[in-house]
Amino acid sequence: MESVLSIAGGRDLLALAFFAVAWLAFEVVVDRTPLNRKSLSGLMAIRRREWMLTLVERDLRMIDTAIVTGLQQGSAFFGSASILAIGGCFALFGSTDAVLQIFRDIPFIEPAPRGLFELKVFGLTTIFVYAFFKFGWAYRLFNYCSILIGGVRHTQDAPFEERKASALRAAEMNIVASRHFTAGMRAIFFGLAYLGWFLGPAALVFTTVFVIGVLARRQYFSRARQILIE
Repeated sequence: MESVLSIAGGRDLLALAFFAVAWLAFEVVVDRTPLNRKSLSGLMAIRRREWMLTLVERDLRMIDTAIVTGLQQGSAFFGSASILAIGGCFALFGSTDAVLQIFRDIPFIEPAPRGLFELKVFGLTTIFVYAFFKFGWAYRLFNYCSILIGGVRHTQDAPFEERKASALRAAEMNIVASRHFTAGMRAIFFGLAYLGWFLGPAALVFTTVFVIGVLARRQYFSRARQILIE
């Protein structure tokens, strides 16, 4: 802790604390409070259950497996993008002097010592590592969901209640996977907000507020959400 305090000034630490608390608070409000049921993600969870209940009534599951495959591909794409971002962060560690020289030539950027710059890059790397784990786990959970879909018996093989229970089990797995995927996407957005710290602590506060505004609008005031409640 003392080494971090010796590297970063008070303004930088306050801005970083604001960033971390704002991210955590947004996660709690959207995912852990009653507001979740009114969010875009919460409404989509209801539609996911409806999807699985529709699946119970049909014997051909090619459409459903194609949808799950598409969800897996999205997780794989962003997981790969996170790996590339992590590689880019490590490349920054090897080019610190060159990057700092570029920053010194830009008049509106506060000059930062080498230690502080490396601390910022380390934080950015941590964010993308977190995103990779979320996307990787979402990919695995979507795979589990496809297996559970395969376990839903056909209409002539089992009573409706048994098939319904199996379908809802697959739906819950799909919802959990989507939450991890959303958390990974959210990490990327907050990673973009974190880039503001490279311009200074005030910029970090501004970009954090901006990203939270964008994400809150999409969850509660977007046209996509309006479609689900019409």
